[in-house]
Amino acid sequence: MEEGARSCLLQSRSSLEQDIRASYLMDHMISDGVLTGDEEDRIRSKQAVALLELLLRKDNQAYISFYNALVRESYGDLASLLHNSLPLVSPEAEKITPEPGREPRVSDVQAVLSEGGVPQRPVVFVSRPALMNRVREKLYRLQKEPGWVTVFGMAGSGKSVLAAEAVRDHALITECFPGGVHWLSIGQLDRSDLLVRIQSLCFRLEQQSQEKDPSSSLHRPPGSLEEAKERLRFLMLRRYPRSLLILDDIWDSSVLKAFDIQCRVLLTTRDRSLADCVSGPKSEVAVESGLEEGQALEILALYVNRKPQRLPEQARSIVRECKGSPLVVSLIGALLREFPDRWAYYLHTLQQKKFKRIRKSSSYDYDALDQAMAASIQVLSEEHRELYIDLTVLEKDVKVPAKVLSVLWDLEPEEVEDVLQDFVNKSLLFRDCHHRPYLYYLHDLQLDFLAEMNRSGLESLHTKVVRQYQQRYSKGPPTSGDEECLYWFRFLTYHMAKANLTQELYSLMFSLDWVRTKAQIMGPAHLINDYLEYSTILDKENSEVRGHFQEFLSLNGHQLEQRPFPDVVQLALSQPDSSEVYRQALLQAQERATRGGLYLDWVSLKSLSRLVVQPHQGSIYSACFSHDGTKIASCGSSKTLRVFKSTSGEKLLEIQAHDDEVLCCAFSLDDHLLATCSSDRKVKVWNVERGTLMRMFEDEHEEQVNHCQFTNTRRRLLLATCSNDKFMNTKNTMFGHLEPVNHCCFSPDDAYLSTSSSDGTLKLWEVSSANEWKSIDVADMFPEQREQTEVMVKCSTWSAGGRTIICAARNAVFVFDVETAAMLLEIRTSRLSTVQYCHACPSSNLVAIALSHYAVELWDIETSKKMADCSGHLSWVHGVQFSPDGSLLLSCSDDQTVRVWETNKVHTSSAVCLKRDSDVLFNNGDITVVAADNRNRLQVRNGRTGAVMFQSENQESRIRCTAICSQTSAVGLGREDGTIQVHTRVLEVPSGTSLATLQGHTRTVLHCQFTPEGHTLITSSEDTTIRVWRWRTGECVVLEGHKEQVRCFSLLTTTPSSETHLLSWSFDGTIKVWDMSSGERLQDLVCHQGAVLACDVSPDGQLFATTSADKTAKVWSSASWECVRLLNGHQDCVRSCRFSWDGRRLATGDDNGEIRLWNVKDGTLLKICSRDNKDAMDSLHGGWVTDLHFSPDNTVLLSTGGYIKWWNVEKGEALQTFYPTGANLKRIHVSPDFSTFVTIDNIGILYILKKVE
Repeated sequence: MEEGARSCLLQSRSSLEQDIRASYLMDHMISDGVLTGDEEDRIRSKQAVALLELLLRKDNQAYISFYNALVRESYGDLASLLHNSLPLVSPEAEKITPEPGREPRVSDVQAVLSEGGVPQRPVVFVSRPALMNRVREKLYRLQKEPGWVTVFGMAGSGKSVLAAEAVRDHALITECFPGGVHWLSIGQLDRSDLLVRIQSLCFRLEQQSQEKDPSSSLHRPPGSLEEAKERLRFLMLRRYPRSLLILDDIWDSSVLKAFDIQCRVLLTTRDRSLADCVSGPKSEVAVESGLEEGQALEILALYVNRKPQRLPEQARSIVRECKGSPLVVSLIGALLREFPDRWAYYLHTLQQKKFKRIRKSSSYDYDALDQAMAASIQVLSEEHRELYIDLTVLEKDVKVPAKVLSVLWDLEPEEVEDVLQDFVNKSLLFRDCHHRPYLYYLHDLQLDFLAEMNRSGLESLHTKVVRQYQQRYSKGPPTSGDEECLYWFRFLTYHMAKANLTQELYSLMFSLDWVRTKAQIMGPAHLINDYLEYSTILDKENSEVRGHFQEFLSLNGHQLEQRPFPDVVQLALSQPDSSEVYRQALLQAQERATRGGLYLDWVSLKSLSRLVVQPHQGSIYSACFSHDGTKIASCGSSKTLRVFKSTSGEKLLEIQAHDDEVLCCAFSLDDHLLATCSSDRKVKVWNVERGTLMRMFEDEHEEQVNHCQFTNTRRRLLLATCSNDKFMNTKNTMFGHLEPVNHCCFSPDDAYLSTSSSDGTLKLWEVSSANEWKSIDVADMFPEQREQTEVMVKCSTWSAGGRTIICAARNAVFVFDVETAAMLLEIRTSRLSTVQYCHACPSSNLVAIALSHYAVELWDIETSKKMADCSGHLSWVHGVQFSPDGSLLLSCSDDQTVRVWETNKVHTSSAVCLKRDSDVLFNNGDITVVAADNRNRLQVRNGRTGAVMFQSENQESRIRCTAICSQTSAVGLGREDGTIQVHTRVLEVPSGTSLATLQGHTRTVLHCQFTPEGHTLITSSEDTTIRVWRWRTGECVVLEGHKEQVRCFSLLTTTPSSETHLLSWSFDGTIKVWDMSSGERLQDLVCHQGAVLACDVSPDGQLFATTSADKTAKVWSSASWECVRLLNGHQDCVRSCRFSWDGRRLATGDDNGEIRLWNVKDGTLLKICSRDNKDAMDSLHGGWVTDLHFSPDNTVLLSTGGYIKWWNVEKGEALQTFYPTGANLKRIHVSPDFSTFVTIDNIGILYILKKVE
C-alpha cells in the first residue's frame, strides 16, 4: 500500500474503529476480491479493530475497496477522511491471467457461458459490432464495483442475442467477471414464479460451487422471496464475487428489486426506466428497433445460402416492407429457406395482406408482424395449421412442455415433439433448451396475432383444452409436480373461465379436493388469487360459498405453507359449521374414519378473523387501511414498510424505510402518498405506486417520532407528526406538552388537531393558527394513582361527526364532549391489561380498543356495552383501525401478524375468553368445563352448547387453579393470595351456590383436586405445603416438608383394598408420600438433581414415574420405594410422562418437543416420536410437550404442546395434528372413551374436539 494511504489510515484509525460496523463492509470487500473467507472469520470476533489491522497489511486495491464500501454503507463522513489519499491503480493490476504456459482459448469462454446458462449463438447470426461494443464498454465499468447495465428496445429487436454476444469475449470475462456469467430468463412473472426462478438459479450456483468445492453443501430451496433474495445475495457476493448476472426480458420493477443485492447485473427490457427502482451505478444501451438494410439482407442471405449481392431485388423490398424488424426478417428467411423461389410471392403477400391493427400501447411493429405471420402460417400443412391455431389459448410469457400439448392434441409425445420441431424450424415457436424436457413458447407478437385472427373462436378453443384435460385425467388431476402438472394446476381455471364453462368452474373451485391438491403443489397464494380473479363468475353461482373457500385459505394460508404438508380435511373441520368447506370436510372425515382415519371436529366456537397476514419479521407497531379500502400498509421493528391487498394479503410493495424501528405509517387522502416516522428521528413521504422516496424531514424533531397523520379533506394537504421531544409539527410547530407526545389526530373536518401526551393531558389545537384551544387533564381521572405513577395518554380518536373525542390511558378509555370538555363515558377494561390504542368507527358508534393482553375489544359508546372480544393474537396488540366504510377492522401485534375482522361478524359470544388452568367433567355424554375467565371470574360452561351454567363474582385475587366434582356438584378454585373457595350446586338447574372459603395457604395455590367421593379437597401451593381439607367443615390437615413450591400431587393406591396415600412432587427435586388422614410423611425420596416437573402413577399402583429438569426420567417401585429404571436420552427438560393403561409402556415428552416411548419392563427405548417431522422455525412439537395420554386400547398416544398430536404407538408416526389459533397448551382433558378432548390455549380459546365417527 502506498505510504500516503497507509498514513491516512493510521491517522483516522480511532474514528474508524469507533464508528464502523465491520460486518456491513465485509460483503463488499469480499465481492471485490480483497478479503477471503478465512480473513472474514478472523475479523468477526474483533470486528473493526481486526479489519483495520488486516487492511494495513494489504495493497492499494484493498484501500480503494474499503473506501467504496464506506460510501455504499452511508459512512460518507468517514469516507471523506480517506478520499484525498486514494491511490492510483492501473487497470492492468486487476487482470486475471491464464494459467502459466497456457494460452487462452475460445473454448474456455464457451465453457464459462455454457455453465452459466448463456444461450448459444443462433444458427443464423449477423454481428452488430457498434451495438456490441457499446454494451461491452458499459460492462467494463462494472470491473471495479457492482452496478447495472440496461439494454432496452422494442420486442423482437434482438436484445437477448446482443446481450449473449456481448459477453462472448475472453478479455471481458477474465478482467471483469472471473467469477463467471449467469443467465436468467424472466418475462412476465408473478411472485410464485419469480420465487421458482430464483430457487432454480440458487440451486444451479450451489451445484456448480459444490463441484468446485466438494466440502460445500446444498441448502434446501428458499421458501420466500425475501429468503431467496438473501440466499442469492450470499452466493453472488461470497461464492461468485465479481461475476455477472444477466436478467433477460425484465418487465416489472418489483421483479427487478428482488435482484437488488449489490452485484453486477446486465438486464434486457422494453422499459428503460426500470432500473430507476434499484440502487447502485447505472448505465444503458439503446437497441434500434430495426436492422440496417445491409444487416437484414445478410440474414436473408444466410437463410437461403447466398451472398447478399446475389439476392434478388425483391429482398430489399421485403426488408423495407418489414421495417428491418429482426423477428420478421427471421420469419421470412425461414420461409424462404424452405421455398427459395418464392421471393415475389412473399413480397406480394406482405404488401397485399390487410389485417386489423392490434391496438395496444406498445412499440410493436404490428403491421410488419401481422403480414409476416400470415405468410408463415400459410406454408404449414392444413393439419399443422390447425394445431398451430390451438396455441392461441396460451398465456403470454408462459412456457409449456410438450406433454401439455400432447393432452390438447391427443397425440403421442413423440408426434408432438415432431410437430413442435417443425414450428421451431419455421420461427413460429421458440424452445427453451435449458430445461429438460424442453419448454416451448410463442413470442408476444405471435400470440397477439393469433388472438386477433381467431377472436371469434377463442371460446371454443379454450373449451377444447378443458375437454381434452377432462378426458385424459378423468380419474383425478396429475400430482407428479413436473412442468405439465404445474401448468394444469395454474391454468385450468383460466381455460374454464375463458371457455365460459361456469358449471365446471364451480365444481372445481368449490371442491375441497382441488384446494388440497393445488395448495400442496403450488401453495395457497395462487388459490386465493383464483377466488379473487374469478369472483364475478363464482358469485353468480353462490357468493357465500366462494366466501367460505376464500376465508378458509386466508385464515390457514400460513399452515398450508408448512412442510410436511398438513391434513387439509382436519384444518377445514375448524371452519364454522355453516361453511361449505366444513360440510365437505366432515363428509370426507366420516368416510375416512370408516377406514381407520382419525379426525377431530371442533364443536366449540371457531375463529372470527377474516384474514391473517404475516408481513414482517418482528413486532408490528402500526397498520392502516388506504382510503379506498383496497390496501393495507404496515410497519414495525423490522424497519420496513409493506403494502398488501386487504382482500388476499398479496404483497404490493416493500421498502426498507428507515434505519431504526418504524413506529407509524399513514396514507394521504388520495392514497398516492404514504408517510412513515421512526425512532431514527426522521419522517419520510413515499410514492405508493413506485415505492420511491418523495421527501424526507430529518431536522424537524430531535427525538424519536411517534406518530404521523395526513389531513382528512382535500382543502389542504398537511402532515402532522409528534415526538418524544414534546412538540408537534404540521406546517407550524406547536409547543405546550411537558412530556413526550405519543399521538396526534386531525378532526374529521381538519379544523382541529388532538394530541396525547405522557404528561397526562389531551390537548386540542386550532390547525389554522396552531394555537392551543382546549386542554383536558386525563390524569385527574386516576386520582388514586396520580401521586404514585405518571398517567400516560396513549392516543385519541374523533367520533364520526367530530362532536366527541375518545382517548386511552392505562386500562381505561374516556369519551369527552369537544365543546364542553365534559366526560361523557368511561370504559374500564381488565385491570391486568393496558389500552395500547383505540379507534372510532367512521360509520357507527363502535370504538375498537387494542389491549396488552392480546385482545381487541369492541364497545358501543352510545349504550356503554361491550360488543365483542376479538381473540386471535398471540402477543400485545399495538394498533387497530376501521376501514373507511366501517365494514372491516384491522389489528396489528407483537406476534408479527395483521388480522382483518369483519365488523358485523364479531359478536358478543366472543366477548369472554378463558384461562388455561381448567378442569373438565365428562358424564354420560355431557361435558362440563370449569375455568377462570379474562375478568377473573369462575365460570362453569356446558361444553356442548357453550352456555354458562354458573359464573362467580369478580375475584379479588387472580384465580390460579380450578377443580370440579360430580358427586357433590361442587367446584373449587385457588387464588394467588392463598385463598380457596368452593361453590356448590353449580351443576343444578336452576343453579344455586353456597360458598365455603378456606384460609390457610400464605402464597399462590397452584393445584387443587377433589377426592373421588367429593368430601375432601386437596390443595398445593407456592408456600411449600399441601393441605387436605374437609371443605364443608373447614377442617384441615397440613402436609409440610417440601422446601420449594409444590406444583402438583397424585393419589396413590397400591392395591384395591389398601388405603389411599398422597404422592407429591416439588421443585426441590423430591417425591414425598403422605398419609392424608394423619399428615404423617411415609416416604421422602430424593429423586433428581433438578426440579421434578411431572409424575404419573401406573394404573395398578405398583410403579410411578418422575421426570425432571435434569433431562432424565425415572421409574420407581411403590413397594420398595427404590428407583428401578433410569431413562436417559432426552436433550432438554423432561416436562411430562404417562403410563399406558396396560402398564407396559411409558411416554415422556421434553421441552424440545421430542416424545420417547419406553419399555417399562426393561427400560429400553421403543420409539422416538417427532424426529422426522420437525417443523420449520419451530421445536419438534411447536413448544414444550406438556401433557400425554394413551387411548384405552394403548394403540394411540395423545400429546400437547404448541399444538395437539395423535400418534400411532407401534410405529411412532403422527396420525393427526390439530393446530390451535393460539399456542402453549398447558394440559388436555380426555374423555374415558378417548373420543372427546378439551383444552384452552394461551389466548383463551376453548377447544372441544370430538373424534369424527
